Amino acid sequence: MSEPATDVDRPHRPAPASPSVRPPVPGPRTVGPWLVAGAVSLTLLLLAGRYGYHRDELYFLLCGRHLDWGYVDQGPLVPALARLLDTIAPGNLTVLRTPSALLAGAAVLLVAAIARELGAGRGGQTFAALLAAFSGIVLAGGHLLSTTTVDLLVWLAAALCAVRLLRTADSRWALGIGLALGVGMLNKLLPALLAVGLIAGVAIAGPRGLLRDRWVLAAVGLTALLAAPNIVWQAAHGFPQLGVAASISDGDSSYSGRLDVLALQFIVISPYAVPIWIAGLVALLRQTRWRAYRAVAWAWLVVVGIVVLAGGKGYYDAPLLLVLTAAGAAVTAAWASRGAPRLRRSLLALGAVPLLLPSVVLLLPVLPADRLPGFVVDVNYDAGETIGWPAFADSVATVHRALPPEERARAVILTGNYGEAGALARYGPTRDLPRAYSGHNSMVDFGRPPADADVVIVVGWERADPLSAWFDGCVPAGRVDQRVEVDNDENGGPIFVCRGLRRPWAQIWDTEVRHTG
Repeated sequence: MSEPATDVDRPHRPAPASPSVRPPVPGPRTVGPWLVAGAVSLTLLLLAGRYGYHRDELYFLLCGRHLDWGYVDQGPLVPALARLLDTIAPGNLTVLRTPSALLAGAAVLLVAAIARELGAGRGGQTFAALLAAFSGIVLAGGHLLSTTTVDLLVWLAAALCAVRLLRTADSRWALGIGLALGVGMLNKLLPALLAVGLIAGVAIAGPRGLLRDRWVLAAVGLTALLAAPNIVWQAAHGFPQLGVAASISDGDSSYSGRLDVLALQFIVISPYAVPIWIAGLVALLRQTRWRAYRAVAWAWLVVVGIVVLAGGKGYYDAPLLLVLTAAGAAVTAAWASRGAPRLRRSLLALGAVPLLLPSVVLLLPVLPADRLPGFVVDVNYDAGETIGWPAFADSVATVHRALPPEERARAVILTGNYGEAGALARYGPTRDLPRAYSGHNSMVDFGRPPADADVVIVVGWERADPLSAWFDGCVPAGRVDQRVEVDNDENGGPIFVCRGLRRPWAQIWDTEVRHTG
């Protein structure tokens, strides 16, 4: 006769809740979210080839040429993916962005799945999928190959496992959380912030027994094991991501700064979704039937508090806002089915048109690039950074061709940021441009100019004064003309020609030219 199972053999299950506070059973499965997710991915694929590369995509392609277990500002996952996709179809934007389009559709499905876990019916699940589909974080992230899109899916997958663990009291779901966070930390280290939020949420709202559960501890070990290559690389290089984080905290980056963090909470999903995710937050904190999920609500409160205090980017907590939106969709769908359901549903639909459709115009490349209104770039900084890179290379090539032949033969290019260096790596060879170097983030580790390079075309500096520490003299030689009226970081900027290196590159490269942000 077999021995009875001991407590050690069983997964940890906290004491079952009383019938009065037991979470509702998941809602029925429905095809609606799949249709919404498919429409999102298809739309993103159809628009993937418009405008051009984003500065980060150009950087990922350069990092992919120098594969490593880590970089100054990210993990190895996206650069490796960029290299693979560009090897399959060189120069093809649609292929490069296909994973992001598919991940965006998957994110929509995960939001609907979370709503289903919370008891939402077919309508509530589809409503949650629609809110996710029109959200800024899904549309903007799904259009570009970016670490943000991968991070979004990682957080949502971990959140779904967390919600399922809290509903079923089966702590084996912690392994799913650990797997998602571990893979995510090969992309960037932000999933550690989610881990802190979830642990704090459980410590505040319970069940606190999970903090010493063997499956949860095993999940921590799994996360550490998967994340180890990137963490070891960071440790070996002095944790350069801390320098990047400090630059972001100082406001030296898009969407960063404490005021921006607070403002983006009301924009990053959509203005339409704000009362819905607030309703979801309140319901998670106060509804008796959702008492088991309060740790998730507290996780968002902790994470957004850390981001505000640390001065991080305002979209870092956006995946958890989508979790609150899923809860709010369940609450809103239940509200719409009571009283006068036709009137309530009509109000929801009428409010959606003016508040959701502008997201498509602001976040996706649907308008002509040469007639892009300024307010689009004001709202969506990244749109401006996908326009005009070939013309940027043309502007630098004009300066290069104007050099005397003996200088042109030994000239190199120094750029202020990785996007400019990436653009010249992509478009420079067909314009007979020399190699472009940069001290920005991991670009500094990809090589420095030759020792005899004493004629340098410099782009990405607004003034020549800072360059006087490196060169005997710098003169204006042209300006960047991207041939469209777009207010981005390059258009209209000066191009200098600098001569006479004051000190060898080997002395100044790592100590003075290197910069993060």
